[in-house]
Amino acid sequence: MDIKEFFKAEIKGWGKYERMIFPLVILLITCISIYLNDSKIALISAICGISYTILAGKGKISCYLFGLTSTICYSYIAYKNTLYGNLCLNMLYYFPMQIIGIFQWKKHLQKETREIIKTKLPVKEFVYYMTAAIIISGILGIILKFRGDVTPFIDSVTTVFSIAGLIFTIKRCIEQWYIWTLVNGLSVIMWIKAYLHGSNCFATILMWLTYFILGLYFLYAWKRKMNINTKLPD
Repeated sequence: MDIKEFFKAEIKGWGKYERMIFPLVILLITCISIYLNDSKIALISAICGISYTILAGKGKISCYLFGLTSTICYSYIAYKNTLYGNLCLNMLYYFPMQIIGIFQWKKHLQKETREIIKTKLPVKEFVYYMTAAIIISGILGIILKFRGDVTPFIDSVTTVFSIAGLIFTIKRCIEQWYIWTLVNGLSVIMWIKAYLHGSNCFATILMWLTYFILGLYFLYAWKRKMNINTKLPD
């Protein structure tokens, strides 16, 4: 597939309202960030991160190109705000896993829409992941507290559950959206605290708030899509 065909495939399958609302969201965050004289790195991270979430929600493999850019920018922001859990998560896990995601998704694309084939995780496997994530979050929270992390336990939960969330994303599981909703909600709280402590990161707050709303939207969209597919005759 050449670049032109790839681009056509990536813009295929978008609803009328999605074509209008998603660009407006990015434009709104850009305008607010510029008006508040926010960090340029935070703005780039927000735009690329939101683009990643939207494209991942649509099942488009190009999401990883934006994801890699957002990861680099966000790592720098986390470092500057002493959020070491998020820093390690992004550089040591997100970055390599998104490269893996490109190759994994490429194997499971629908021929017509070029979107990924969506799956559902077995209940027992989901419980195993969640149990391990809760235990590890508690241990990491204690470690981060002694390392001087600003919000150690929120940082630990968002870090560990993001690991599970990205695994579910690469596995193309609908359960990822439950995880991302939790992570995104806690991240909004974490960055509001950083902003109140003097960090110039309002675009980052808007980014996570947008992630939270998009997570709820795509949870609904994936459920609807998968329900329709299960009702189709073989």
